[in-house]
Amino acid sequence: MRIRTDDEVYRVDAVWLGPPKATFPFRARYVAWGVGTVVFLLALTVLRNLGVGLFWSFAWGLVATIGLTMVICSRISHERPLGAVLTMWVRELNSPRETTSGNGGAVSAAGVRVRPELPRRDRRGPDRRRAKTARRAEEARRRARVARTANPPAAPSKAGYARNTRNREGSGVRTP
Repeated sequence: MRIRTDDEVYRVDAVWLGPPKATFPFRARYVAWGVGTVVFLLALTVLRNLGVGLFWSFAWGLVATIGLTMVICSRISHERPLGAVLTMWVRELNSPRETTSGNGGAVSAAGVRVRPELPRRDRRGPDRRRAKTARRAEEARRRARVARTANPPAAPSKAGYARNTRNREGSGVRTP
């Protein structure tokens, strides 16, 4: 929604219709004439430096001037003057931007180092304790094997259950 101002001065469009008794068929604000002049000179300079002939640079310069002046003047008004638009444009171009591209380039297999042995995980925290427990268990099994080969086991007893078997019943639970 656009709220119109109460000040009658701003409602008047500063328009030059041309010389008396020979007005132009279009309306152009004073600021459009100034912007158009600057744009036309820039367009002629660019087209002549590109090597376009004088007639065609004038013709295409006029077309480019009309188009660019219409675009520029559609952005400016009494509420947002040309100086404010130019300042905003310069600040927009110079403001810092977030980098969206990553560092590096395409990935290839040439940068992968190949070793004959498998990589080992660095043991830290709970993994280190598990590894230590596993080493102790392996050492105990090795000692048990050595002890068994040095002392052969005695003949099994005929009494039934060995003394060191655990009771499989939990507290308060009976098994048949």
